[in-house]
Parts: sequence; structure tokens; C-alpha cells
Amino acid sequence: MDISNISIDYHMTFTQIDSTNTDLIDIYRQLRDNAFTHDNSFIADSPKVVNLLLETDIEIKSILATREYYEKFKHLIEEKEIPQLFLAEKKLLESIIGHKIHHNVMMHGIRPQESALDELGDNIIMLDEISSTQNIGSIARSAAALGVNSYLLPQQGPHPYSRRALRVSMGHISRLQVHLYDDIATTIATLQSQGYTVFAAELTQDSIALSDVVVPHKWVLLMGHEGKGISQEVLQLCDKVVSIEMAEGVKSFNVGVAASIIMYQFKNRP
Repeated sequence: MDISNISIDYHMTFTQIDSTNTDLIDIYRQLRDNAFTHDNSFIADSPKVVNLLLETDIEIKSILATREYYEKFKHLIEEKEIPQLFLAEKKLLESIIGHKIHHNVMMHGIRPQESALDELGDNIIMLDEISSTQNIGSIARSAAALGVNSYLLPQQGPHPYSRRALRVSMGHISRLQVHLYDDIATTIATLQSQGYTVFAAELTQDSIALSDVVVPHKWVLLMGHEGKGISQEVLQLCDKVVSIEMAEGVKSFNVGVAASIIMYQFKNRP
């Protein structure tokens, strides 16, 4: 028998997994970045990410972890009603992922519902054609740390609940209101009609230096593609263009670093 029900203590019952050849853990074997099922499933891994998600209202379908993880963090798991708790050796987790890992837990959850555009906060970080899940995750983590609690992303790009984006954000994407937009021009116009000033982060001939920007109460910071930046067509839709002053000979920051610098300045400007 590869599967059996056991109990570490009287509060939790576990299903022992001794082989990858069981349908019970198909979700962990099949899901990769940007591969979501019809019910908006996602996979998270590592104790820091999973533990943070356990403290939210996100629906959790199952956990696949080692005995050591369950014993160390049972106080978090006991507070949630999780349908399936799978118990496995670390080597089996590695065989599912396909490489050696430094953690001992994976979690299957359901992505929370998106926030409506008119439900977002006064300060919004918005992405245009960002292609790197790592950048999406790092910007989410910085936004959460700096108190920018609304995140606007294009529907056609990587999802913030992809496994890598979740891991890089350390799970902090769950602290943000997320909205996925379809058309950038329509979205910018709608935000402007709601009283937001839309700032594009781009180095142009007439961009405003970050140190000179007057920050309004309601603002949107739009970050562009890692390589191409923001197109001229999109720049013309925005209210203002802002750039970070840099030493001579340095062309640009990484998009995640630039977003962090500008968000910090916008949040802390008198």
C-alpha cells in the first residue's frame, strides 16, 4: 500500500504518500508557472510562503509536507479547515518538482477573487507588459512592505499567483488587492476619471526628476517592460512621466528596483 491514513496527534489526520504514482497529488505534479486549472488553483512552496498564506482567508485545498513541517507548524494548520493533509518524505517532494529543494512543504490553494477597479486604494502600482514572474513577485513584495496595497497587472502576462512570483514575493502578494486589466488605454482613462494621477516611470526628454515630483493624494505608478520600457503611445495617455536621477553613464535600474525607489519616495514625500 502506498497510501494510508495516519494521525500525528488527535487534531489532524494525514494521508501518507509513499509514491508519486497516485492521483491524489496530481495537482502538485502538473502545475507549473502560468499553468492554472479551471478552478483557479495555484501551488505555493516553502514554509515562509505557505505559513504566510495560512494566516490569510485564502481557500486551501491541501498541503503536501514532511512530518517535520507538520510538527513544527501544527498550530497554524489546526486553525484552518484543510480538506487534505498529505505526508511524504522530502525525497518524494523533490521527485515531484524535479530538482533538489531546500524546503519541506507545498500547498494547493485557490486564487482569491480579483478586486474591482473601483475598489482599489488611493495608491496603485501598475505594470505594462512585464514578462518576468520574478519581477512581478519582487514588485509585489516591495509594494506590500511600503504600504502600496493595490496591484494592477495585464491579463495577458504572468499571473502574480504563479509559483515563482509567489515565492519571490514571499507570499506577500496575498496582502495586496489585485486587478487584472484587459486594455491599458481604457484602464488608464477609467483611473483618471476616478481622480487618480497616472505617472509613467520612464526616462524621456521631458520627464520630471523624482526629487521634483509633487505627489497627489491618489496616484498610479506605471512600470514598463524590462527591455522595451513604456511605448510612446502609452506615455501619451499618462498624466506625467517621472524618472530617477542616476549617475552619468548608468542608463537604468532593474524594473523591480526602480519601482521600489519610486514607491518609497511617493509614500514618504511630505
